[in-house]
Amino acid sequence: MSIRNLHHAIDPKSVVIIGASNRAGSLGRVVIENVLAAGFEGEIWPVNPKYDQVAGLRCYRRVADVPSVPDLAVIVTPPKTVPALIHELGVKGTRAAIVITAGLGADQGLRQAMLEAARPFLLRIIGPNTVGLIVPSAKLNASFAHLQAQPGGIALLSQSGAIATSLIDWAADNDVGFSKIVSLGDMADADAGDFLDLLAGDPETHAIVMYLETISNPRKFLSAARAAARVKPVVAIKAGRHAEAAKAAATHTGALSGADRVVDAALRRAGILRIEGLGELFNATETIARFPPLERSRVAIVTNGGGAGVLAVDRLIDFGCALADLSPETVGSLDRILPANWSRANPVDIIGDAPAYRYKTAVETIARDVGVDILIVMNCPTGLASPVDAAHAIASLAQSGTISGKPVLTCWLGGRTAREGRTVLQQAGLASYDTPSDVALAASYLGRWSKAQQALVRVPSRQDDEVPSDRALVKSVLQKVAAEGRRMLNETEAKAVIAAYGIPVPQTVVAKSAEETEAVARSLLASAPKVVVKLISKSITHKSDVGGVVVDIPTAVAARQAAEAIAARLKVHDQTAIVDGFAVQPMIERKHAWELFLGLTRDPIFGPVVLFGSGGVSVEVVADTAVALPPLDTVLASDLIDQTRVGKLLAGFRNEPAADRIAICKALTALSQMTIDFPCVLSMDINPLIASAEGVIALDARIEIDPQAVARTGPNGDLAIRPYPSDWPKQVELAGRVYRLRPIRPSDAALYPDFLAKTSSADIRFRFLSSRKHFQDQMLVRLTQIDYEREMAFVALDNESGELAGIARLYADPDHEAAEYGLLVRTDLQGHGLGWALLSHLRDYAAADGLQRIEGLVLSENSKMLKMCREFGFTISPNSTDSTLRIATLTLQPQAGNS
Repeated sequence: MSIRNLHHAIDPKSVVIIGASNRAGSLGRVVIENVLAAGFEGEIWPVNPKYDQVAGLRCYRRVADVPSVPDLAVIVTPPKTVPALIHELGVKGTRAAIVITAGLGADQGLRQAMLEAARPFLLRIIGPNTVGLIVPSAKLNASFAHLQAQPGGIALLSQSGAIATSLIDWAADNDVGFSKIVSLGDMADADAGDFLDLLAGDPETHAIVMYLETISNPRKFLSAARAAARVKPVVAIKAGRHAEAAKAAATHTGALSGADRVVDAALRRAGILRIEGLGELFNATETIARFPPLERSRVAIVTNGGGAGVLAVDRLIDFGCALADLSPETVGSLDRILPANWSRANPVDIIGDAPAYRYKTAVETIARDVGVDILIVMNCPTGLASPVDAAHAIASLAQSGTISGKPVLTCWLGGRTAREGRTVLQQAGLASYDTPSDVALAASYLGRWSKAQQALVRVPSRQDDEVPSDRALVKSVLQKVAAEGRRMLNETEAKAVIAAYGIPVPQTVVAKSAEETEAVARSLLASAPKVVVKLISKSITHKSDVGGVVVDIPTAVAARQAAEAIAARLKVHDQTAIVDGFAVQPMIERKHAWELFLGLTRDPIFGPVVLFGSGGVSVEVVADTAVALPPLDTVLASDLIDQTRVGKLLAGFRNEPAADRIAICKALTALSQMTIDFPCVLSMDINPLIASAEGVIALDARIEIDPQAVARTGPNGDLAIRPYPSDWPKQVELAGRVYRLRPIRPSDAALYPDFLAKTSSADIRFRFLSSRKHFQDQMLVRLTQIDYEREMAFVALDNESGELAGIARLYADPDHEAAEYGLLVRTDLQGHGLGWALLSHLRDYAAADGLQRIEGLVLSENSKMLKMCREFGFTISPNSTDSTLRIATLTLQPQAGNS
């Protein structure tokens, strides 16, 4: 239900506390005292049959006796009483409850009874087993926290009550305020995804921090997180980083993924900054909330103490930050204003006697360098110059925490005078940190968050929209394997599958016996200098474990002998194992080539995962791999490559030419598309994938399937991020022109400028309800890079020219009940029925997706749109808050949906 009725919890006008008590030390007494102490200005009704009065307030025996409908209920009664109380609240009309009571999670029957009692009334439950809810701006403390929280702009979501109260305590000591504090508890109903949706639109919340132990409903969570992270900073701690790694599956991929690495990939994909320690939580949030995301994050350091600068550099490198290379022009300017013995490099050591004016001129000069993205300014106390004067000099340059538009992070080391300097800097809006490690960590936060934000707005090229594939061939292979009751494809079958998705493979011929191996090898050696012989056996998963691969075979006789030796080794390894044959293929030898690993696996929470890294027989020992959540495009595939050490080597060095990066990206997007198309694929290894300047070729492949799931069709509903809805294209012919209607793609951003240039300013005003002359690139990216889980846009493309002719758009509410729609057709193409065709397609999709209605705001003067809406079946009603607008609403009939 997402955010349905949760507003009753965060902005209640009345509260009922069931289980409120006068007994000292009881939970019921602590909660009602907190509510009263916070100064809640609405009605407060205690309910407890044992008392006539609690905390000076009249106490009621039953919920039914309360004089009016409570907006919010707080329950602190024994577990077995909770389901009945939820039902009573629902009958009363209450729509939100905080169940502080613990113990329902251990009794699944009670937990389910509670949820069943709430369902008919759409009553939302926070908890059970929660500390409660605090909304300082509403003077609401419906919790048993030991302290009241200060008001502020940070929202806290915590799955641990102990962590929530610890952070409240820490915040009180550090003068940090909150907009909302939600102890999520067991998340039987409302979860982190629901509150991310709620907080994304909350004007009081400027940043969101989360403590997570698990992620329920990952698709909803990631959809909500991506929406929230687009509009405000989101920072998370996820506990359990070093939990026992996943046990090795039938493929290497299962051992290499590791649950925490998948969480990391998911949070990064959602634009969330992940940190490790509670002490860093608010520092990280404060840092990234100050600045917009950066294109790059190259750091320059200005310091009057060389040692302090070196310490900062060490920590910057530890945290993966890049140091800026100062331009020759900057170095020349610094030569003219600094003493001759300055460092002449980054860090810029302006010498211990640096007075205020030297700080100011040095910082001004470095901030102008286009190769510098982040500036760290440090001061070490000396008897030769005043730290406070230096702080005033830097403060005089500051504008909204920046100098020349560059984020500035400061570090004044020392005691009393340093504290005075830090006060000056903070009053000027500059971020200030106590130690070189702290300021370096802050720079890393900004860099990592910026990279995560880039993942939300980067656009692939138009050439890479679709992955070519022969799905019919793959389906036939998988059906044959499933019919035989097998889970593992043999090498020939696996290579046929990946080749059907455009991944090159060497010619492979299957020989049934050692004698046949000799004949096959003789044929292949006519055009290849050497061959490879590999074992085919349903009994063996990893051929290398039993010596099942022989390479560099120069003759046909040697190929037969190799096959005989493989069979003999197999018998030694396992007397019952059966040889099904031998795969013979040309020996692929490429100079300046790299062995890579590509894989697919299933995470128990986030579903399908793609892996990339160094390959070969030592893949698990080297463990140079990175993971990403599908669906992938070329941009995301390239980012995945960059997360590995081998990714840097692939770019070329010394006499080594660069590998064909485009070919590697295509192989990764092929794997991504395969898991979208075939939900039955459980895991896959391509190892090694040989990559060089000539391209890529897969020498071996291993695929595991679920035979029971072969009949399932894509798109794969197990993906944590909803894939591109490729089953919603349509072709229409109107006024002699053919148009292709299809879901929007990120690369369609390139089509917008020409489309908007051919659309009148009046039509643009009608669509966006305001006049616009320019659309920034970032806005065009936002319009085209959508989350298909809650958004949809269909573009109409001229079939001949490929030009954008019109767009219809839906944006569903988090409850997935209603969606706002928008429609815009190029001005010169109006009047031929294209708008009607787009709106019809949008309606069909909305109904199939389970939406109950679509509605839109239309300017009252937009007579053409209002006329079309009426003819289409919309009802038109006035807008109660704006007389210039009309609300067009269309009720939908349920249809069979598409995943």
